[in-house]
Amino acid sequence: MNAAFIALAGLGWFALAYFLYGRFLDRKVIKPDPQKPTPAHTLYDGVDYVPAHPAVLFGHHFSSIAGAGPIVGPILAYSLFGWGPALLWVLLGTAFIGMVHDYFSLMTSVRNQGVSIAEVAERVISKTAKWLFSVFVWFTLVLVVAVFSVITAKTLEEKPQIAVPTLGLIVVAILFGLAVYRLKMKVLPATLASWFLIFALVWLGYKFPIRAGFNTWFYVFLIYAFVASGLPVWFLLQPRDYLSMTILFAGLFLGYAGLFALHPEISGPSYASFTSPQGPLVPMLFIIIACGAISGFHSLVGSGTTAKQLDKETHGRAVGSGAMIFEGILALLVLLLMAGALKWGQGNDGFHLHSILRSGGGPIVAFGAGFGKAVSSLGVSLSAATAFGILMLNAFVLTSLDTSVRLSRFVFQEAIVRGKGILSNRWIASLIGIALAWAFAATNSWKVIWPAFGGANQLVAALSLFTVTAYLAGVKRPTVYSLIPALFMWLMTEGALSYLLFFKFLPGAGKNTGKLLLSLVILTLIGLGLLVGYEALRAIKRKWGS
Repeated sequence: MNAAFIALAGLGWFALAYFLYGRFLDRKVIKPDPQKPTPAHTLYDGVDYVPAHPAVLFGHHFSSIAGAGPIVGPILAYSLFGWGPALLWVLLGTAFIGMVHDYFSLMTSVRNQGVSIAEVAERVISKTAKWLFSVFVWFTLVLVVAVFSVITAKTLEEKPQIAVPTLGLIVVAILFGLAVYRLKMKVLPATLASWFLIFALVWLGYKFPIRAGFNTWFYVFLIYAFVASGLPVWFLLQPRDYLSMTILFAGLFLGYAGLFALHPEISGPSYASFTSPQGPLVPMLFIIIACGAISGFHSLVGSGTTAKQLDKETHGRAVGSGAMIFEGILALLVLLLMAGALKWGQGNDGFHLHSILRSGGGPIVAFGAGFGKAVSSLGVSLSAATAFGILMLNAFVLTSLDTSVRLSRFVFQEAIVRGKGILSNRWIASLIGIALAWAFAATNSWKVIWPAFGGANQLVAALSLFTVTAYLAGVKRPTVYSLIPALFMWLMTEGALSYLLFFKFLPGAGKNTGKLLLSLVILTLIGLGLLVGYEALRAIKRKWGS
């Protein structure tokens, strides 16, 4: 089977999903009104509620949700189960679950003053559901901040050549924001000027690499995330995320062009095994591949920052559904690069998937190798192509880092302290989340809890879909398109968490403190999922009968 042929078929599938099914959902369920003012206008404050150009907002949203998820997940799933199951989940999950989840959660927030999905849960389900959901979401976001700050610091420690473009992109983004929002420059010329500066920064990075230790970079990025979370979105967040999006689009173009030029035959099996060290294919596949098919983090971004910046309701489908489709396109590229550009078995040439993973290189190194090999077929040097792939990934990890801090602030302000007292101050609310993230990262506690994050993230997706369904039932709109995905993700997530609890961590919990802590965390997640799911189904049934 040729990887280039599968790529063409997959891209065609995504186009049909967006233009046919996406448009159907738009007309049948959401029914956007271009004349209805959005929260970005009715609640404008110049800091968080700010209407954005649709291209800029798409860039912010896509950059925030992408991160490392659609790269790491497909690589791990392919190495465990083969490319067939991973491919089917990316294609079907993106079209029928992820796209629904992202667009519906965004528009549900827009129709509720731009509040977080956890706050919407109180309005449409119950106060109990909202409180539990909020605390869990806030804790999950803090964990993301801890892990992404560590990943970013390690990347710059190991690749000092990308320090200048990584830091310089922040300055370029500020200049872009000032040019577009204050000097009223058109987006296209501002983008071209920014790209000229980015190329110059990449060249400077290789000429003058900045070498610093892990701790230095770790604190630099925590401080950056703290400051960025409180700045007006037009000043840094929107433009930086938009420019990061253009970098990824360049990477997508180069990656697919390289794949078509290389047109490799797939070397790995379409189906490797039902069982794996991570657990059985069902339900673990649906947890391992998150962002490339559906991810709860997307609903937090959509209802946390994007809903506060949507200029018109009619922009919602392009931003919400469109970003999810492109994330599926990224996951498809990654999967085919691993299956086609790399070899399945082991070898010493640096292009064997299992050799890279078993040597400690990890999915990021594997992605760099596959991307580099494909793009080098276009005449680009292998080292330059590999470096660009890693730079592209690093830009998105940094984007997800400061977006997570801002989201944790929103949840803390809106749902936990309810906008009252000194703790509702945006700087103090951000600092509390940053401080806990620092504690997780500095003490390596995140390594103990991290194995539960995949399940936690997908549980957020299931609960968000339940919340959306309850809202739709209340306003008498069709609910089947969100309820079926909600039930599916709920069952898969609860099943995966139960497997981790009873087969992975609980058996050794009596003699291992780390496993005991994980068992308690996972047991809490299972209970939370069951309780909020039950509350949601009760609310949906009640609204159906009213």
